[in-house]
Amino acid sequence: MSSYIILFIIAAYFGLLLLISYFTGRKDTGNDAFFLGNRTSPWLIVSIGMIGTSLSGVTFVSVPGMVRSIDMTYMQTVFGFFFGYVLIAKVLLPLYYKLQLTSIYSYLDERIGKHSYKTGASFFLLSKIIGAAARLYLVVMILQTYVFATWNIPFWLTTVLSIALVWLYTFRSGIKTIVWTDTLQAVCLVIMLVVIIWQVKEAMGLSLAGMIRTIGESPHFRIFEFRDWHSTQHFAKQFFSGIFITIVMTGLDQDMMQKNLSCKSLKDAQKNMYTYGFAFTPVNFLFLSLGVMLLTLASQQQILLPPLNDDILPMFCTSGILGNSILIFFTIGIIAAAFSSADSALTALTTSFCIDILGIEREEAKKAKRIRFKVHLLISVLFAVIILIFKAVNSRSVIDAIYMIASYTYGPLLGLFVFGLFTQRVPRDKYVPYICIASPLICFTIDYIVKKYTGYIFSYEMLMINGAITFLGLWLVSKKKLFSIKKEIYNGYKKR
Repeated sequence: MSSYIILFIIAAYFGLLLLISYFTGRKDTGNDAFFLGNRTSPWLIVSIGMIGTSLSGVTFVSVPGMVRSIDMTYMQTVFGFFFGYVLIAKVLLPLYYKLQLTSIYSYLDERIGKHSYKTGASFFLLSKIIGAAARLYLVVMILQTYVFATWNIPFWLTTVLSIALVWLYTFRSGIKTIVWTDTLQAVCLVIMLVVIIWQVKEAMGLSLAGMIRTIGESPHFRIFEFRDWHSTQHFAKQFFSGIFITIVMTGLDQDMMQKNLSCKSLKDAQKNMYTYGFAFTPVNFLFLSLGVMLLTLASQQQILLPPLNDDILPMFCTSGILGNSILIFFTIGIIAAAFSSADSALTALTTSFCIDILGIEREEAKKAKRIRFKVHLLISVLFAVIILIFKAVNSRSVIDAIYMIASYTYGPLLGLFVFGLFTQRVPRDKYVPYICIASPLICFTIDYIVKKYTGYIFSYEMLMINGAITFLGLWLVSKKKLFSIKKEIYNGYKKR
């Protein structure tokens, strides 16, 4: 397959994104359009686009590969995701819409206080910029290794060009553009996934019925684990962790909620959440089914698989085993998955920093727009710098540690919001930052001690423990008294 064909397809793909950006942003490039899309986003478009945002480039290569280690038990977590989306639609979205929030962390200011507000926003900014840069780094590495290295393009240039392209189609109208570009990318991602599955089916010489039978009869087609409580794949751990992961990484994440807040009404936002939550389940099932088929094909043809699970799908798509054209589909799929995640993260980080840290809503419109533009550019540069640092370190263990740290920082957000929503107590605001910093450190200590002396390995349930420790700390420094504005917010929420 000519490398120039792939280059042409990538250029055409980004050309289409820039065209969408031009048409969506030609009439309005103000902050209201950038932050909330003027609250006119069609809920169905938002729903489709959120699938692409949730399925990052890392997911595109990792989920099929994880089948080798844990079979299809990841579906237990996915089932929990759906119930988490229902809770977000029923509990959090009504509150956000009632308060007409631009940044969801503004709620903490009104409910608890300024220190809590800044702490919550800071934890999000830290988690998102490191996590998003790490995910984009791994995808840029794949593109560099399997595509751009052919032309001897250096890694730093691939990184700069990738981020520059994302910046180009987001800087004008932000979320107003992203709800449409992410829809295109989500559709491309799912189509490419289906095409790759079809190519594997053809390579195995199977009919559609034969493919379904092969997946169902595979020893890797194991979805539920009820027996081993020590296993990180036990149903209870996976299912309930899935619920809390969704609440924290969607409902308490400015990146994911910003699209919901751009819908015309609460009812539309809830329809978006239900539809997106329902669609997310079969898409993940397809990724896992692809993993089962790749392992079956490798067994049938005595193909030596790479030691790392994340390398299984790229190996099949770049080695010619599935045909030369598969590299095109793989490239489009991974670009769609990577940049639908990166563009919304960049926009959400810009929004949170402008609103939560700089408070630009108090500035005159033209000045606020100039500040937003500079912040957007600065965060783009920071993305590039972090990715280049990852490349200099060149260690997967460091990247894994960064992912773990980023996931730990969502625990305090969970504790803050649960405390604010479900108690009538008010913590001493000045102590909140110390509690939120101490909670992840305590969790690290618990994880180390338990693993060393019992052999038990915490999985996603550590998120719930982290949130519970934060909640307990807030309770210990609180008193049962609500200021009038906080009581009004609380009572308004309870009536719903």
